[in-house]
Amino acid sequence: MNKIKNIKSIAKITAVLRKRGKKIVFTNGCFDILHYGHLKYLKKCKNLGDVLIVGLNSDSSVKKLKGAGRPLTKQAERAAVLSALEFVDYVVIFGESTPARLIESVAPDILAKGGDWRPESIVGGKYVKTRGGR
Repeated sequence: MNKIKNIKSIAKITAVLRKRGKKIVFTNGCFDILHYGHLKYLKKCKNLGDVLIVGLNSDSSVKKLKGAGRPLTKQAERAAVLSALEFVDYVVIFGESTPARLIESVAPDILAKGGDWRPESIVGGKYVKTRGGR
């Protein structure tokens, strides 16, 4: 199964999953230098629900966020590595500066970010809460 999806197909997939009563978890990041901390974090995210969707910053958005010389690994390779993880169900590459539009398309039950993020600063957090999520 190809786990790498675009925004249109993930919206259809999540609508079906929601009808089946599945709890959808969403997280996002650059994952340019994938390390053990990322693996632990993604596994924790998966344990929060039934389906884990990872929003992956495109090469151009990583460059804007991290500066010249980044990303070190191209988006297709980063997506392939993430999709190879058994606890990642889907990967969606987004090119915008934030994942707001993707979050609204996915409409997750749970929006997960690392512990270094303040809840009020998480993009999409208010949207998820208004839908009854956390």
